[in-house]
Amino acid sequence: MEERGSLLNKASVIALVGNAILAAAKLAIGFLSGSLAVVGDGIDSSTDVVIAVVALFTARIVDKPGDREHPYGHSRAETVATTILAFIVFFAGSQLLVRTATALISGEAAELPSRIAIAVTAVSIVGKLLLSWSQFHYGKKAGSSMLIANGKNMRGDVVISASVLVGLGFTFLLRMPILDRVTALLVSFWIIKVAAGIFREVNTELMDGTDGEGPYGEIFAAVSSVAGAGNPHRTRVRRLGSILIVDLDIEVDPELSVAAAHGIAVEVERAIKRALPEVYDVIVHIEPRGNSEDERFGVRP
Repeated sequence: MEERGSLLNKASVIALVGNAILAAAKLAIGFLSGSLAVVGDGIDSSTDVVIAVVALFTARIVDKPGDREHPYGHSRAETVATTILAFIVFFAGSQLLVRTATALISGEAAELPSRIAIAVTAVSIVGKLLLSWSQFHYGKKAGSSMLIANGKNMRGDVVISASVLVGLGFTFLLRMPILDRVTALLVSFWIIKVAAGIFREVNTELMDGTDGEGPYGEIFAAVSSVAGAGNPHRTRVRRLGSILIVDLDIEVDPELSVAAAHGIAVEVERAIKRALPEVYDVIVHIEPRGNSEDERFGVRP
């Protein structure tokens, strides 16, 4: 856990410093050059600074061991932080949408932006590519959904900056300042789309669900490798940040002693943890072979 906390801290510091520099540059140049699209891009980078601060704070929480009030540890803090991240991104996109839509509807006179806006946008694309790579790299290494979500957000920022660059190009080529506002409007829609995607993914974990078949295939294979363990069913998996909690029923020979049945359950737990290192706890319920019950919840092979 200490190594994981260190990875989260390192990735968050990189994101914080990098986005702070890019946000300050884009906001300053955006206002000075008169480009609403670049200002919008700068607002998006500013949200990344807030996200990095949240990630740094979260890294300190998830590193704490379990206690009486939190027997499963503090990994769910990462899920909460990712949810906050989604709402921050959504708020930024909504604000930009309202601002650009209002400017377009009111018909305010627009001036041609300064060409320096193109330079800062080009630099931003390179910077965001590097930052996105760093978040994916550390996110996969630490098994962090929060960092991976932030990497996706920054990858979306690359698309945003590229769109701003194209929009600025056409703005100068056609000498139509309104195209800058249209570009800003499209950027706002993209930001909102990214926020919705992040929330949709984290909502699966909040509802104690898994993506697709999840890890069930590995669990059933692990159970089948244990002699005496049969018919795994009513299997449920919950994700808490980077860890998994597995709950399942298995059937054993009804003539076995309690101690022997318990031994099989222990072997099942060990086999599952070997197959899935991210499993934190396994709860195995023993049933006699041939037992028939109404199974409303859970998964079977």
